[in-house]
Amino acid sequence: MRAASKSRASAASAKKPKAARATVAKVDPRVSNADKFLVPTYKRAPFVLTHGRGCYVFDADGKKYLDFLGGIAVNALGHAHPRIVKTIRREAARAIHFSNLYHNEFQGPLALKLSEWSGMDRVFFSNSGSEAIEGALKLARLYGRSPEEAPTSPSKKHRILAMTNSFHGRTFGAVSATATEKYRLPFAPMLPGIEFVNFNDVKDLESKFDDTVCALLLETIQGEGGIHPVSEAFWNRARALTAENGAVLIADEIQCGLGRTGRYFGYEKFSSKPDIVVIAKPLAAGLPLGAILASDAVAEKIGPGLHGSTFGGGPLVCATALEFLKTVEDNKLLENVRARGTELRAGLAALAKKFNFIREIRGEGLMIGVELSIEGAPFVVEATRRGLLMNCTHDFTLRVLPPFIVTKAQVREFLQLFESVLASNTTSKAESVPAAKKPESSPRLARSAAR
Repeated sequence: MRAASKSRASAASAKKPKAARATVAKVDPRVSNADKFLVPTYKRAPFVLTHGRGCYVFDADGKKYLDFLGGIAVNALGHAHPRIVKTIRREAARAIHFSNLYHNEFQGPLALKLSEWSGMDRVFFSNSGSEAIEGALKLARLYGRSPEEAPTSPSKKHRILAMTNSFHGRTFGAVSATATEKYRLPFAPMLPGIEFVNFNDVKDLESKFDDTVCALLLETIQGEGGIHPVSEAFWNRARALTAENGAVLIADEIQCGLGRTGRYFGYEKFSSKPDIVVIAKPLAAGLPLGAILASDAVAEKIGPGLHGSTFGGGPLVCATALEFLKTVEDNKLLENVRARGTELRAGLAALAKKFNFIREIRGEGLMIGVELSIEGAPFVVEATRRGLLMNCTHDFTLRVLPPFIVTKAQVREFLQLFESVLASNTTSKAESVPAAKKPESSPRLARSAAR
């Protein structure tokens, strides 16, 4: 009887269609928990990254990815850099936080090093680039207020000119100065007194500048806007107008600063300096730290109680930032940034001759944008599938931000992978889709393509 039953059960099992026997793909519970409990502010790729080493990261299944996004310009020394790991381990065992009511042993030396790199006189430490933008806007308003004006009344010199196509952060003042409407308009009405000038349009700048302007805010290279450098003519006119009218020129170097262009700062290619510089991203090698760098003339307008930060500039993050800056110097990484950037752009220029939907290659050093005539999200999907991380910004620009330690061999690896990505999309529907339409793509990864 048992044998017969067993035989019938086996027969019944054999008759089941393949679909019924197929194993349902397991969803990582960490992804499920994130989807269920996190506020839905990000469109993440549906896998879990667990660790990294140098220019590579690995997911929970052991898949290896060449990281040419670098945490969106944060991981300038790649992942698990020995000097950074050693510093964090050492200082975490000594002191993580004291508060800014007391000195710690790393704030002063880090401020000195940043002053040497930038040519600025004073430093304020924040937790992020967005926070640093907020502080810079407050400094600008203080600078524009004359001694005769009552502190309780609006200052005559209060207007802030920002740029079209700009991105400065997610906090209220920063997003008020961000021109991209999808980031700004849902939170209207915005901070009053902010107007937008057409980027690199000198005539528009001149028409909107008067003696009520206290600050002009611009990215030396627009990052989120698609990797667009400010022109020398525009920079020089902005510098002249602010100096003549008692306003400050604020350079947002959050993405392009601290070595990414092959210089310490993007504005170093010009003959004049800004009054305020805002930095963050790679400063503490992945730990949260931003900073405002200012001239003495600007910094003297602020005093105790007018601005502050609970966590900004703690001993652990400042020690790590100091080690990052020293590593860039000791290993002569700016030379590597310039050399590898030249190789990348040459390789991309060669690919542009093969793929007619590449419209333009922009950028400096290891901050590169590849503008397409078709939407970029499907390319990011395919790149991720093939083990390459990059992203798409402003719908049509593929953004490449590899670590400063990237090697010649890894540049070749990227170019080979990138060519295969472009070719695979060409053989599908991508080449025939006009720029106005949205190409079909894997929906979830496509949604995660843009920041």
